[in-house]
Formats: sequence, structure tokens, C-alpha cells
Amino acid sequence: MLDLLIKGGTLPDGTQRDIAITGTRIAAIEPKIEAQAHEVIDATGDLVAPPFVDPHFHLDATLSYGLPRVNASGTLLEGISLWGELRDQTSVDEMVDRALTYCDWAASLGLLTIRSHVDTTPDHLNTVTAMLEVREKVKDYIDLQLVAFPQDGLYRSPTGRENLLRALDMGVEVVGGIPHFERTMADGAASVRDLCEIATDRGLMVDLHCDESDDPLSRHIETLAYEAQRLGLQGRVAGSHLTSMHSMDNYYASKLLPLIAEAGISAIPNPLINIVLQGRHDSYPKRRGLTRVKEMQALGIPVGWGQDCVRDPWYSLGTGDMLDVAFMGLHVAQMTHPDEMARCFTMVTETNAQIVGAQDYGLKPGAQASLVVLDAANPTEAVRLRPARLAVVAKGKVIARSPRGDAELSLPGRPDKIRRRHGVVSPA
Repeated sequence: MLDLLIKGGTLPDGTQRDIAITGTRIAAIEPKIEAQAHEVIDATGDLVAPPFVDPHFHLDATLSYGLPRVNASGTLLEGISLWGELRDQTSVDEMVDRALTYCDWAASLGLLTIRSHVDTTPDHLNTVTAMLEVREKVKDYIDLQLVAFPQDGLYRSPTGRENLLRALDMGVEVVGGIPHFERTMADGAASVRDLCEIATDRGLMVDLHCDESDDPLSRHIETLAYEAQRLGLQGRVAGSHLTSMHSMDNYYASKLLPLIAEAGISAIPNPLINIVLQGRHDSYPKRRGLTRVKEMQALGIPVGWGQDCVRDPWYSLGTGDMLDVAFMGLHVAQMTHPDEMARCFTMVTETNAQIVGAQDYGLKPGAQASLVVLDAANPTEAVRLRPARLAVVAKGKVIARSPRGDAELSLPGRPDKIRRRHGVVSPA
């Protein structure tokens, strides 16, 4: 007797399969599975995909928009200033409550792995205490990975380095940083070296906010690539944002991108946030700050879309839906070929899982039984529609269901019900 059987779903590769689940694991994936199950989900004609993964978020600040004030300028720097006030005013319980509410949203959308940067600047480290509590509370359905993030700078803040080490000792598992926010370029480069050595000594991964700037001379990603090579950190390092690359001249970029590839570094652009934060000092033409996604992918660099913010001092919108992120990224990166659109879906599932080192992930026998059934026929249609999640399965349990996105019409001579799903376009 199976615990759960999902019948007739279409996998991201286009094949139709049944999926058998026993306990917390996928027991089998076959064209037809004839077995009894405690629950059967008919997914005929629907997309069955591995769960969504967000490799870059700020859970300690989420759902705090308007506190202590609205970000009137809409800039990155005002957002940092507002958060600097809020983190000392808000309580652990308030942060936990907001974060759990966001995790409810995430679970309903099939977002079951989140890497969240946790501000380690304040000496009280209430941010860390709160997020460790959240990680424990959601562990049965969301895998929450925490990054020790010195928001005000490893060196710029007097106790920045000390507090980062304290956070790692408390159980935060990834080393973060923000080299472009240090007082000088030299300090930024030194912080990259220091952080990579800390990660090497502790056997941890690295994920740095790197060059989130319109300044083409902000080139800390070059230092990060060097340190990853020097210390043997290939495959364990991510550079988040990398927006200065949008403004770099092509000659320098032609040197930089192969260095990133050689160093085994992943890239995490955050399209929803960076296209509204970057270019605020421009008149026209106005830059939008998205890094060189397709050029990096052409060199084999893993690139995954990140959400970054939802309703916080930096971003007033957001839903927690990684398909919103893929949809916006597709437009800004001009990834409109069918292959590229399908890749945008992969970027918020399998690629992001690779970047964060998710264990037992994917649709394969023996993997963790976490998946999502979408009201779409294929990955490209899922990105286009951002459709209902008909069922979300987390570690073997159905944790969320949504009705189909059909609409009823009252129009003479027209159908009484419509569904916005629309055919399949094959690559040329």
C-alpha cells in the first residue's frame, strides 16, 4: 500500500509518468503504476515538477514594508538605512511571526527550499535568534538555509566580524558578506579574502552580496573568483546580484566571465528587486542592473533566479512566487526563445537546488518526496501563467491545494468556461 500515488502527470522533460510515494521518499516513477494508495492525485494533463527553490531571500526583514517608514527614494541605500532602524526596534517574536506568515505563502506556492541571508550586524543578534527559531518550526515542510550576512559590512561595522563568527557558532550554515559596502575597495577585497578563509576553515559554503552597484569599477567578483580558486572552494561559492556587470565594458567582461567559470562560482541575479533599485541615479538611458545572465550560462556558469525581498524596506511588492521571479527575469534578460523560457523554469527549480546544495532533490526514485502539481502543460506555460498549484507535496505529505484557474463567462455564443492554457510551441 502506497501512501500517495500521483497519476498521469507530465514531467518537465515532457514525459508522462506516475509517481509513487512511500513515507518521505519517492518509491517509483514509471509510465504506469498499478498499486493501491491511501491517496491518489489525478494529474493527467498537468505539470508535475520538483519544488521551487529560492537561493536568495531576507526572511528577517520580510513583510515589514512601511516600518519604520516607507522607502521614499526607492533606493538601496535608503532601504539599508530603514532596516538599520527597524532591526533594533522589532522583537524576536515579531520577526518570527512575519517570517512564519511568509513561509505559509511559500508552502502554498510549492516553494520548499529557501536560502535566507540573516543580518548579523546588531550585537544582540535577535535576527539570528529569530531565524533559527523559524528554521526549527518549518523544518517538516521547508528546508531553510541561513546565511550569516553582515549587512553593514564585515569591517565597516565595529563588531561586524565578531558577530558573524558568533552567528556561525549559533548554527548559521553559510558565510555571507557585502564587500561593495565596505569603506574602500581595498577593504572590500580584504573582506572577500577573510570570508572565504572563514568558510574554508569551517567547511562551509559562501554566498556574498557582490557588486550590487551601478559602478562598473565595483569588481569584487574578480577577487571572489581568485579566492575560490586559491582555497579550493569550487562549487561552494555564489555571487549574488552582480549588478555592476550590467555597466562594465565588454572587454573587461570578456576576461571576467571565464574567471568565474574556472572558479566554479554560481551567480544569483534578483530581477524583481534590482530592476527597481538600480539606475536610480540615471536620467536616460536608465540602467536596470541585471547581470549578464545568458553570457554566463553560455560558459556553463550556474545561474539561478532569486526572489530577494517581499514587502520590506527595499521592495513594496512581491508574493513569494518563484514563477513571478522567472517571468520578470525572462523579460529583462530577453530570454524569449522556447529553450530559454523553459530554462527560466529550470533556474527556479533544479539550478537553484544545485546552487544551494539541496540534498535528495528532484523527481527520481529515492529522492525526497517533495513536488508540486501545476495547472499548466509544460514549464514554459507555467512561467507564462504563473498558475494555480493544484497540489503541493512536502516530504511525502500534501500540504496545500488550490483550485484551477478557470473563469466562467456570460457571453452570447462563447464558451461558458475558459482556461488560459494555450498549446505548446516547439523550439525551431
